[in-house]
Amino acid sequence: MFSLNKDVIDRAMNKKNIKTYTELSDRTLLNKTQLSNMLNSEYSPIKNNVLLLMKELDLSFEEIIKNTNGSVKKELPLASLDTFEQLDLKFEDLDVSDFDYVSENKKYRLDKYEDFSSFSSESYFNVIETFAGAGGLSLGLEKANLKTKIAIELDKYAAETLKLNTKDTLVIQDDINNVLKRGFDSYGIERNDIDILSGGYPCQSFSYAGKRNGLADVRGTLFKPYAESLSELKPKVFIAENVKGLITHDKGKTLYTMIKIFEKEGYKIYWNLFNSWDYDTAQKRQRIFIVGIRKDLLKKEKYSFKFPLPTGNNPLLKDVIKDVPDSPGVEYSEKKEKVMKLVPAGGCWVDLPDSIAKEYMGASYYSGGGKRGMARRLSWEEPSLTLTTSPNQKQTERCHPDETRPLKIKEYSRIQGFPDSWEFVGSIGNKYKQIGNAVPVNLAKYIGFAVNKYLKQFN
Repeated sequence: MFSLNKDVIDRAMNKKNIKTYTELSDRTLLNKTQLSNMLNSEYSPIKNNVLLLMKELDLSFEEIIKNTNGSVKKELPLASLDTFEQLDLKFEDLDVSDFDYVSENKKYRLDKYEDFSSFSSESYFNVIETFAGAGGLSLGLEKANLKTKIAIELDKYAAETLKLNTKDTLVIQDDINNVLKRGFDSYGIERNDIDILSGGYPCQSFSYAGKRNGLADVRGTLFKPYAESLSELKPKVFIAENVKGLITHDKGKTLYTMIKIFEKEGYKIYWNLFNSWDYDTAQKRQRIFIVGIRKDLLKKEKYSFKFPLPTGNNPLLKDVIKDVPDSPGVEYSEKKEKVMKLVPAGGCWVDLPDSIAKEYMGASYYSGGGKRGMARRLSWEEPSLTLTTSPNQKQTERCHPDETRPLKIKEYSRIQGFPDSWEFVGSIGNKYKQIGNAVPVNLAKYIGFAVNKYLKQFN
């Protein structure tokens, strides 16, 4: 029978600086369970997903395949333990599912990049942002000369944060559905005034995903008012940001439905997954960006749209968490502080004495502690893990490298790329939530550079 030549794959990964199977899973957009099964010696590789590996690693069929002796088993056995550990899988995760929608969505993934590290432009373009949050996306776009004219945000604290920190933006604190009922013209906005629609709508399942009924497929979701805004404004470009999980959410049906609705509205769709650490941000945070180009522009373009190339600047925590102004922050309980004092910089629950780890983690101890976010202390010599909406929850610890305390508000915002002058409104919990939900400013900036470069050819 045939099997994948794991030695060749490992060498190719090393050549392309792909350090783990998890990273390979991310880059090929294969489900981690799929990749684990594929690397098993009993796996028959004559399947479509192998082509994804060959393309990503620049390997021929002859290089990636080896012939082994032995009979073919009817059932696929479990992958080896080392592969499981690399992919952070549990044995109960080995379910083979239908990923046809995921494969279809990959046709829209754009793998063409341009270096924007030295980009500057005097051209500016107007933006309406939906689901604006505390302003991470709009601030980043602003740095790329994409000016937010209207920002729509339902949360009153996030809206007050925007009002406090922006001068030329009309901040509307309301449900976007109410804004659509009143119409954008009631805010003095003409369709021709707006070049870009942006926003990070929540990822939700669609009741009729894939039925191709247009907006009827997405009723009751927050994607619907975003799509309706696009339909009403018809901007030259739209930028949509979302969590990495959107790629495989509901077996790919959710993203597929979005793409088809965007196409129906007259847009050419490009998307890809980005890690903020690759874009001048001391944080590992993966986000999908979907960019749509109005199709009439395609006939006039002198050059096509390209996503930003990683900058080559991968800052560490020590590069951004220095000389930070003092700010409020949550504190540990006395009991929790005693536990966290035992964890070294860069460590987590596995560094605790076994008896203490069992007591601290409870039932989670016997399931392996998930992705090691529990009792996690950050390291100066690494980027931060993804900032969450709370730095002191048991599953998502973000403890200071030296001091035994969670990161403070200003430290949180520094990591996300906000300037120290950016003030957040609300309780400490509200502030952490706003920062944790934000798009990293520098990542947004580089996406903005790519959009600015594309649009300025039409000026």
